[in-house]
Amino acid sequence: MPKATIGQIARASGVAVETIRYYERAGLLPTPARSAGGYRLFPDGTVARLHFIQRAKRLGFTLDEVQRLLSLADNRAASSAVRALAAEKLKGIEGRLRDLQRMRDALAALISDCDGQGSTAACPIIHALADNAHGTAVVDAPEATRPRT
Repeated sequence: MPKATIGQIARASGVAVETIRYYERAGLLPTPARSAGGYRLFPDGTVARLHFIQRAKRLGFTLDEVQRLLSLADNRAASSAVRALAAEKLKGIEGRLRDLQRMRDALAALISDCDGQGSTAACPIIHALADNAHGTAVVDAPEATRPRT
């Protein structure tokens, strides 16, 4: 079976060497054989597996979920298990979209209430954030949709 070094795999897949090492440590890639010089020698299929991981991540799957998908694929599990996992992901995305829409609407209302004149002492946006006078979803947004600081 032909083997490729981590650099060759990185170039062929477009995935950074450090990311490949991380995926290996996380169990997304099988531990590769080592050359006499200690170089990782990845088997055929590694680039395709990396592409699978990247595509799944672009669809919003977490690395834990990607691991489950890979395990299902590796073990030739029933496609109903894959469908269930994808349906659960879709349900979560739809929930986040609803949360984002509520946040958008609340923020748009606050912006509409603020004429941008005067000091922050009279700013309705500042007041809403300080005391939730508008009962906005922005202040009460679920943790998963709050911007990270």
